[in-house]
Amino acid sequence: MSDDEIRKKWEEKPMLKPKIEKVVVNISVGKSGEPLEKAAKILKDLTGQNPCKREAKKTIRDFGIRAGEPIACIATLRKQRATEFLKKALPVIDNKLSMRCFDRYGNFSFGIKEHIEISGVKYDPEVGIFGMDVCISLRRPGYRVKTRRKEKAKIGSKHILTPEEAMVFVKDTLGVEIV
Repeated sequence: MSDDEIRKKWEEKPMLKPKIEKVVVNISVGKSGEPLEKAAKILKDLTGQNPCKREAKKTIRDFGIRAGEPIACIATLRKQRATEFLKKALPVIDNKLSMRCFDRYGNFSFGIKEHIEISGVKYDPEVGIFGMDVCISLRRPGYRVKTRRKEKAKIGSKHILTPEEAMVFVKDTLGVEIV
């Protein structure tokens, strides 16, 4: 299906046009203590909300990681905060995404090697430089019937988001070029 056909379908049936459900920003440090606290501080400054710490699932002796030890921090952004963060983060990768960044359900991810590349962030020698993963989840309106607690229902195959539709949505709303 071409881009114009997809846009026309969205105009005829507005419930098929996707939305940004959430943006998850992850900084994985690999060890607990002071480096993790610094990463959490950076994430709080970038997103404007308190990050949540994530623990290691299993012990890896070669890396010095024990199961249950906090090694990463994440922040989940929704609605307006999500789009504001994406408008700051996408210029870091020159507003270009590969087709391989999209999964079969229309979600996509990209990485940022150095957080200081984001506009408005200055280098602090006491904190250092951290990289991060940004994962964006797209959904159509009405998808909640699959995840709600009471009276769950199945989603029809025509209502599931495709990668092509996600690419058109990202091009239109965020001005991203797909390469």
